[in-house]
Amino acid sequence: QLQLVESGGGLVQAGGSLRLSCAASGRAFSSYTMGWFRQTPGKEREFVAHITWSGGRTYYTDSVKGRFAISRDNAKNTVYLQMNSLKPEDTAVYYCAADRGVTINIKASHWGQGTQVTVSS
Repeated sequence: QLQLVESGGGLVQAGGSLRLSCAASGRAFSSYTMGWFRQTPGKEREFVAHITWSGGRTYYTDSVKGRFAISRDNAKNTVYLQMNSLKPEDTAVYYCAADRGVTINIKASHWGQGTQVTVSS
């Protein structure tokens, strides 16, 4: 079993930056593909980025390419999401997720509780 706890959310002005962290407890963190998703009220949770177990491959939704960067430190059981050039439309609750597959989607097996990111214009 894997427990995930996100941190690093907050309020930031448009154009600013935030770094989200997701700390995992439990065994075999390094064997999981890790992802970030986000959700706004009334909308479905959407994929943002994911990183393979080794960190060798990363994938992003088009709207964040060039602005966000996902990374992981398997020695610290932590995955990060560096968010730069933030826009008001990035405002959402951001969730960390883990799954054993080579990709990850909203049916992922493990989820964190979410952290709020608010970008003011």
